[in-house]
Amino acid sequence: MASIRITARLIAKGERAFGPGKADLLERIAAEGSISKAAKSMEMSYSRAWQLVDAMNQSFRQPLVESTAGGRKGGGAVLTCMGEEVLALFRCMEGKLKAEADGFFAEFEKRLK
Repeated sequence: MASIRITARLIAKGERAFGPGKADLLERIAAEGSISKAAKSMEMSYSRAWQLVDAMNQSFRQPLVESTAGGRKGGGAVLTCMGEEVLALFRCMEGKLKAEADGFFAEFEKRLK
């Protein structure tokens, strides 16, 4: 059933507050300790990664990512407690949604061209 997939997204006030791409970015930031390294590992421009981080930080009551400016020792970025919570919650929801939806895919396959 590889031809059908379902994607979870959180839409808040008409804006995409969170989805799989932003979740992937948070995971990479956590692993790399840097927005620029996370962006590079995803083949994304730093400016796009920064826009996504800023959008996430604006969408939630508390920031999901905290960053420090570069310099001689370089900057960095970490997920906040809220960032870790949102990421875990999203991945859990995504898994449950996929597990539930998988049962419907065969029926949709029968009806799709």
